[in-house]
Amino acid sequence: MNPPTLARAAAGAVLAMSLALTAAAQGLRATPQMSLRQSVLSDPGPQQADYIVAVVNSEPITNNEVRRRLYRYEQQLAAQGQPLPPRPQLVREVLERLIAEKAQLQVARDTGVKVEDAVVDQAEEQVARQNGIGVPELRARVAADGMSVAQFRDDLRNQILLQRVRDRDLQSKGKVSDLEVDQYLREQQQGASDPALTEMNLAHILVALPDNPTAAQVAQAQAKADQLLQRARAGEDFGKLARENSDAAGAAQNSGVIGLRSADRLPPLFLDATRNLGEGQLSGVLRSPAGFHIVKVLEKRELGKTGISVTQSHARHILLRPNAQMTEAQARQKLADFKRRILAGQADFATLARENSQDGSAAGGGDLGWASPGMFVPEFEDVLDALQPGQISDPVTTRFGVHLIQLLERRRATMSPREQREVVRNLLRERKLDEAYAQWAREVRGRAYVEYRDPPQL
Repeated sequence: MNPPTLARAAAGAVLAMSLALTAAAQGLRATPQMSLRQSVLSDPGPQQADYIVAVVNSEPITNNEVRRRLYRYEQQLAAQGQPLPPRPQLVREVLERLIAEKAQLQVARDTGVKVEDAVVDQAEEQVARQNGIGVPELRARVAADGMSVAQFRDDLRNQILLQRVRDRDLQSKGKVSDLEVDQYLREQQQGASDPALTEMNLAHILVALPDNPTAAQVAQAQAKADQLLQRARAGEDFGKLARENSDAAGAAQNSGVIGLRSADRLPPLFLDATRNLGEGQLSGVLRSPAGFHIVKVLEKRELGKTGISVTQSHARHILLRPNAQMTEAQARQKLADFKRRILAGQADFATLARENSQDGSAAGGGDLGWASPGMFVPEFEDVLDALQPGQISDPVTTRFGVHLIQLLERRRATMSPREQREVVRNLLRERKLDEAYAQWAREVRGRAYVEYRDPPQL
């Protein structure tokens, strides 16, 4: 099987979304399209005199690290409409997750895993693109909200580092048999619906509330949301309403569209509100700590069922695998030169692929055939989705190496039974890898020497 046709991560693009915490992967996953101010950039307030609250194997965790991470976590929960646990419980959870993360990063570095600046650049561009802004504006918001660009990029680098450990060391744990696929499909046919196989494209309007809003501010915001819902139900264009009124990041550029995602990657508040809605239908006004929300279902489909029509992409690529003779930076530079030569008419994509690509598609000029959503890893598919037919990407780094991708054409087509099975296999593979990663993380935490110092002061 060609590497790029392996699973798209069922939990979603680890880096593309933001830097919020989750229990399973110690800070590796987050909610799609989350407002930057609600996820990674908010400042918890004036910095106190810093001090060490814990030491992990010899590496300190400071009070200000806990404060920044706590605020980030609270904002993520608020944006998802989830209730906040008591503050002392949150502080303990955040500290324990920072301890676990430090221990994992130490293991990753000790085993020689590295992340070059070009890969961090790629991740930074992805965060900006998914929030509907450019990298300069992203960096301006980072600085304006009290977080240095260097710190933001270090967070991205650490996430990539941990993801690479997962991909490199745990792949053997992700094997899925035909019997497991058959069993899963039988369960789906018997009505055991899996949110990971339900894909929805939602549009969203947010009427934001400030921190600690007054009763008057809440009433004013709710009145505005109620009025917008009435206008949408009366037939006004939802995208226009979002562009002109939504406080969600990127709404002016993307008309409030979140994008097609599996249901398990949507905020629980949105999922609960749209579970029984059909395409074109609107939710009521939803309340979360972030404000008032209105959600519209643009598209909904069940990937585990037959007869599903999807947009397929026909692409080709050149894959270079970094090794002792060629660093990742050299691979990216080589592919960048290939792109320059192709665009200048000095070389042919298929010929370069046959001569250089280091995977099974090389013999066919890098041709990957027609692929349905979910057939590529997230980093690859996100870039492919942004291309126009005939366009060539910049070098893209994934778990398999560095790629140069060209989109040839797109079409609407019905998924074949074989493609349906591959979607299921990919989903089960990623779940197994997530379970293996969680077990590895527990083992790393258990081996770490942790010294607790003075408790955090927030």
